[in-house]
Amino acid sequence: MKIIVPVKQVPEVAEVRINPETGTLIREGVPSILNPFDEYAVEAAIQLKEKFGGEVTVVTMGPPQAKDALYKALAMGADKAIILTDRAFAGADTWATAHTLAEQIKKMEYDLVICGKQAIDGDTAQVGPELAELLGVPQVCYVRHLEVDQDGKRLTLHKSTDDGYEEVTVKMPALLTATKGLNEPRLPNIMGIMKAKKKPLEEVGAAALGVPVEQLGLKGSPTTVRRVF
Repeated sequence: MKIIVPVKQVPEVAEVRINPETGTLIREGVPSILNPFDEYAVEAAIQLKEKFGGEVTVVTMGPPQAKDALYKALAMGADKAIILTDRAFAGADTWATAHTLAEQIKKMEYDLVICGKQAIDGDTAQVGPELAELLGVPQVCYVRHLEVDQDGKRLTLHKSTDDGYEEVTVKMPALLTATKGLNEPRLPNIMGIMKAKKKPLEEVGAAALGVPVEQLGLKGSPTTVRRVF
């Protein structure tokens, strides 16, 4: 089973600052971590690999320092990583982010894409569903339980709702968004941390995606932040 996990490096919420002119986050000099909800997605992917075999690839879009988030995922047990990094990607809203990630994922083979339900810096929960739409695959969001059916081609899922959960069956390839309760993300051990630096990590720029610059980053973002409360 080939699984792709889009992840994001996010600032510590206590340190968040906003650029008053652009309405975007100021990330320079702010401590960053792997988005906590993405840890559930990484853990789910690793558990599936351990049970059924295959490969887990983590993908992120961000500045070079976003590699730290990838290294944590690799230390947890992911097999390889890709960072989409280019000044042209800066200032992207959720649509431009999903569009950029989709262009990379379309070049890859996969059975399943697992995202965290949302990033704690934006809290929009939009990238996963937008990515599924752009990839043309079915999506199930807020997954808190996951089983692979006997045929190995379908998933039985519990999707969190306001008053409980819904049981859903979906055929792969598909995209899921993981929420708290799906699993307990493992802590990387010393061996995992040492191995992470030796695992493949590919850098991809805007030119390699073949997407017009006008569709990327701040230029390709239809969202405008007028005021932050």
